[in-house]
Amino acid sequence: MLKWLLLIAAGYFLYRLVTNEARKKSKDDKKQKEEMVATGEMVRDPICGAYIDANAGVTVRDGDKTYRFCSYECRDNFLKQLESGGREIPAREEKDAE
Repeated sequence: MLKWLLLIAAGYFLYRLVTNEARKKSKDDKKQKEEMVATGEMVRDPICGAYIDANAGVTVRDGDKTYRFCSYECRDNFLKQLESGGREIPAREEKDAE
């Protein structure tokens, strides 16, 4: 009987140890993400609202403003919204290599 009680107590202790570490990691990740957003290292996708790295991802330029997207699907939805609103993003001119 004592063996079972010790085994159950050890199992419960291990369970709590693992869940506390997972919970702590989740809080640390959330805090790190908030710090990255506050320092400008991350930007928000204007379509789905996901936060992405400011130096990566899919981009679209509209004049001086650059929009960043998490996926090509969000980018395409954004372009459709611009076109339906009567605005078009000018096509980037490709220069011939000489």
